[in-house]
Amino acid sequence: MILKFVVLAIYFLILLGIGFFASKRVSNITDYYVGGKKLNYWIAALSARSTGESGWLLIGVTGMGALIGVSALWIVVGEVLGVWLSWKFMAKKFKRMTDEYDSITIPDFLVSHFKSTTHTLRIIAATALSLFVIIYVSAQIDITGKTFESFLGLNYYTGIGIGFGIVIMYIFSGGFLAVAWSDFFQGSLMFVGLLLLPVVTYFSLSGDTSIVDGLRSIDPALLNIWGVGGLTLMNGVAILGLLSIGIGFMGSPQVYVRFISIRDEAEIEKGKWVALFYTLLTDTAAVMIGILGRYMFTQAGDNPELILGNAAENVLALVLGQVMPTLIIGIYIAAVLSAVMSTVDSLLVVASSAVTRDFYQQIFHPNVDEQRLMGLSKKVTLALAILALIVALCVSVLSPTRTVFWFVIFGWSGIAATFCPVIILSIFWKNYTEKGAIASMITGFLCIPLFKFVVPGFSSFEPYIIKLDVMLPSVLFAMIAGWVTSGALKK
Repeated sequence: MILKFVVLAIYFLILLGIGFFASKRVSNITDYYVGGKKLNYWIAALSARSTGESGWLLIGVTGMGALIGVSALWIVVGEVLGVWLSWKFMAKKFKRMTDEYDSITIPDFLVSHFKSTTHTLRIIAATALSLFVIIYVSAQIDITGKTFESFLGLNYYTGIGIGFGIVIMYIFSGGFLAVAWSDFFQGSLMFVGLLLLPVVTYFSLSGDTSIVDGLRSIDPALLNIWGVGGLTLMNGVAILGLLSIGIGFMGSPQVYVRFISIRDEAEIEKGKWVALFYTLLTDTAAVMIGILGRYMFTQAGDNPELILGNAAENVLALVLGQVMPTLIIGIYIAAVLSAVMSTVDSLLVVASSAVTRDFYQQIFHPNVDEQRLMGLSKKVTLALAILALIVALCVSVLSPTRTVFWFVIFGWSGIAATFCPVIILSIFWKNYTEKGAIASMITGFLCIPLFKFVVPGFSSFEPYIIKLDVMLPSVLFAMIAGWVTSGALKK
């Protein structure tokens, strides 16, 4: 146990060192929010991917692999498609537009693109971003607590406090540069850890009978890509829900701020391949860890309940305990925390920029000194983090049966449904108007709680909505609202 804490201490010291050195390169607000728009493709791509994946990949996706088997690979397909479409068809155009507008935040981009003469668009964008970031960050804080609990046996709330404190310290140091460089380090750690574990686990089981036969004897559905019962309407809806997770990579602010910050379009072309292969390999490895863990812990004489239901999200910790020495387990704990913190730091910087830049500076104090603005941004970051911490604590009390997978997806879907339709239509449709953008954002924002809490109350829709989840219908309704409003209320 002591060795694990030593490894974690070294990991945290590295993060704090990154924050310290990044602070030396921050001289103005552009440096603080988008790294001076000078990131190379390696840092931009790994930062975008580690931010987009979060602890959801190591805890949630491994758990889904254990729970539903190979059908969890639809998550991989959806994410790879989303990443490819984003980097191939959207990133360069978005970079070109944001450079032309001299934008450093997503609301900046929208206001400039639509030549807005009021603050309505900026207020809606900044408000929606701040609210859903708080929800999404709270889900990551929840993962931190569960990580310390399942890997180290620490109290859940103690784990939350440790992770929360570390991330705040290095964000305070260097803003976006600290975030980008730490994400590069953390993304690399996640990559190596995820790819190594299924290989080691497989060879540790090599003396067993066929793993495929073993999985088939546990549950034949684990080897059916369509899920239990094969290709049915309900399974088709569930697959659509898993595929739609990838939509979030096509406009979510915490991902797209990387395209603002990257050096030029040539770096985007190179970064595309890094992002694609990173997504394909890490997501596939996460699913395989879950499947191998399901096989390992449901053999005759073991307790299958250890790996089923909500407990499926413990599969990573259980597999590590079986196949890795203590020192390596400590490194994997750091990898899980890397996934969490790479998302938390990015989201908090993006949200604090929305509050300070888009509310405070652009609306109320356009001539504010940049140093004062950066100081205010740090205070706002702390305030948003504390709000997210409160939400996480409330959810832990009110919903003890929650799963990391769907808690994270709710926050992810909220950000995506509010911003992805607007970004997609802004890039590709010249007739899209400011009123259409406002309609898209409001519709996407409201559809998330509507499809999550209201629509399932209608018994005829409930099974399908639960399987489909909220992302796809919310994004579709938001795009339709933007299209209809732009046509009906032309300037």
